[in-house]
Formats: sequence, C-alpha cells, structure tokens
Amino acid sequence: MPFVLMCGFPSSGKSTRCRELKRIIEDREKVNVHVFGDADLSIGKNETFADSRIEKEQRGHLKAYVQRKINKDDVVILDSGNYIKGFRYELYCMTKSAQSPHCVIHCNTAPDTAWQWNTSRPAEDQYTKEIFDALVMRFEAPENRNRWDSPLFLLNPEDELPSEAICDALIRKKAPPPNLSTQSQPLSSSNFIHELDKITQNTVQFILESQKTCIVGDTIKIPGATDKLMLVKVLTLAELQRTRRQFINFCRMHPTDDSTKIGNMFIQFITTSLK
Repeated sequence: MPFVLMCGFPSSGKSTRCRELKRIIEDREKVNVHVFGDADLSIGKNETFADSRIEKEQRGHLKAYVQRKINKDDVVILDSGNYIKGFRYELYCMTKSAQSPHCVIHCNTAPDTAWQWNTSRPAEDQYTKEIFDALVMRFEAPENRNRWDSPLFLLNPEDELPSEAICDALIRKKAPPPNLSTQSQPLSSSNFIHELDKITQNTVQFILESQKTCIVGDTIKIPGATDKLMLVKVLTLAELQRTRRQFINFCRMHPTDDSTKIGNMFIQFITTSLK
C-alpha cells in the first residue's frame, strides 16, 4: 500500500492537492487510489478540535482506516492536517511494518492565506478563528531529516505538483524492509504483556536513576539490552512514561515471539522519539 500523508495548516489546500494527485496516479499508473480524511469523519471539524477526547478518537479512526486499507496494490492518501509528529511516526511504523513505500506532502501555505481560503468557503465548512489559530499554533512541521517525514515534498501555493517524483517514491521505489522495532511477529507467549510491562517499567526506572550521575552526551547501558541509549537531553518521568505507553500500544499490535528483544526494541523506540 503506497501511502501518502498530507500535512499542513487548516485550509492550506490539502484536499485540492489530494484530488489532483489521485487523478494523476489513476490515469498514469492505472492503480486504485483511496482518499480518506477529516471530511469523512462523522463529527464536524470545529466540534472535533474543541474537545481533546473527541480529537484523539478521530485520530484513531484515521489510523484504523489506513491500517484496514493496507495492501500491495492500491494507494492510500490521508487527507488531514497530521500536525502531530508522534502521530506521523505511528503511521510511518505501520507502513514500514507492511513494507510499504510512503511519502509526506506538506502544503506550505502561509497562515494568512489559509485563513482567507477558509473564509471563502461555505459557512458550514469553515473553521472558527479560535480553532484555526489553535491548530496553527500546535502544528509540528515535518522535517526531511526524520525518517517518518521522508521523502518530503514541500508545496507552496504557486508550485506545480511534482507528480513524477511522487510516483517514483510511491510506485517505483522498493518498499523498505521491516526492522526490529517495526517487524510484526506472531504472539506465542501468553506472558508477553506481563513481560512487556515489567521490562519497560524497569528500563524507565533505570534511566531515571542513571541520569542522577550522567550528563548529556553519555551513553546508558540498560540491563537486558545490548543497545545503549545516547542521552541527548535530560528525560523527565512524564516524557518516559508517555513514550512507554506509545511503545506498549505499538507492541500490542505488533508483538514479538521473543521477550528478550523487548529491551532493545524499547531503546530503539526511545532513541527515535528523541530525534
């Protein structure tokens, strides 16, 4: 499933680019293209982003749709702001596990221009000023140096869609092989969740204790893991617990049949989250 992740401010032209890309891929490559996004969700955009609980649920629906559509033939385009770096990383891990090529398209429209486009829409399709400003403030721009944001196509409003380069990245590029931290394996141990919880909790505690005597730039050797953690900054308990929850959720969907791998997988996951 070649996967396209749209990214940008509200009303920055994402849906217009989606329609253009869908038409080109279907005409030129003769493959099916599925487009899904905020407009397909049952709750309105303003109602969604005004409530953090609803917003989280809606992101779950977007992610579930992508996961359901994974296959080797069709192209899926996620037409949403995708402004959270961690969410983009989760989608990247999902597509990498499926050995699917992907790319990110950032509609790099200035906030003032996006607001003008927003106000030109029918009233029922507009973002309120409060929601619009909040989403602009919260936007975490993609960076090409991040694996989950690469290859990145940055599109200004006046730019032509680089359709040839996008098709090369999606259709003609060899799919990435799964690595240790994203490879899906059958769950053979009934004790897996218990081991996962214990190993990750012990790792968090060991990192917190080690930081009392370490400085930024040191490497921490974690018991039970061969990989070492490079301390690029001081990690708080809240950061580590948040990363731990994300890792546990990922492992529940992609369990390993060897609990000895959990330690290294968690260290890799923390390292990637720090970038």
